[in-house]
Amino acid sequence: MLLDAAAEAAVPIAQLTSEYTFSLEDAYEIQRELVARRCARGDSLSGVKLGFTSRAKAQQMGVDDVIVGRITHGMRIVDGGELDLARYCHPRIEPEVAFRLGVEVDPQDETLDVETVVEAVAPALEVIDSRYRDFRFTLEDVVADNTSAAAYVTGPWTAYGRAGDLANRGVTLEVDGEVAETGSTAAILGHPLRAVHAAQRMARTYGLSMPAGTVILAGAATAAVPLRPGRCVEATVTGLGSVGLRVGGGADA
Repeated sequence: MLLDAAAEAAVPIAQLTSEYTFSLEDAYEIQRELVARRCARGDSLSGVKLGFTSRAKAQQMGVDDVIVGRITHGMRIVDGGELDLARYCHPRIEPEVAFRLGVEVDPQDETLDVETVVEAVAPALEVIDSRYRDFRFTLEDVVADNTSAAAYVTGPWTAYGRAGDLANRGVTLEVDGEVAETGSTAAILGHPLRAVHAAQRMARTYGLSMPAGTVILAGAATAAVPLRPGRCVEATVTGLGSVGLRVGGGADA
């Protein structure tokens, strides 16, 4: 598969839609196969991530719904750990809110309010890395490319019942101690909890599993920032704390 080879070699390719015609449903099937290949090499699923949760980004792409991708344990970096840029094509980073499910959720059970089984919430960083040249893609391209999923970091988990109202929490993204972006959790679908419900709906539509311990990356709270070697990146979400990583390896992205 072209996308799998591109990710493994960290060499971007032309958009699939420049050579092939396929539907959004086809794109999700390509995504499923892409992640299955990753898992066949020893990785395993850890959760799901949402994209286009920002109204501005959705309008830019001409879409009116979120997209969903899969994240794996192999994508996880420990808080304060190092990201090796040599593994990616042109990575960027954005601050998010992460949720963790306490029990298995059957996405087909429409009577279940998934919010009731969220056990914890944390500040998070997501590294996105389109495998397409120039970071340019159509909706079908980005879905096939697993919504540009590359890596993620979760900070300290707070019991959901103690987190309080997550609406309109301040979010700051710092690079080497300097503020690079500021925003609010309200940028995530107006309220980050809406991302949890959206994840359940998308899992139902596209056959994703949601076992106990599933991590849901709710979407970006600010614009993404390109990564450079030697930098330290930290995100802070008011009331939830901070999360960070160090950037090593590779050439300037």
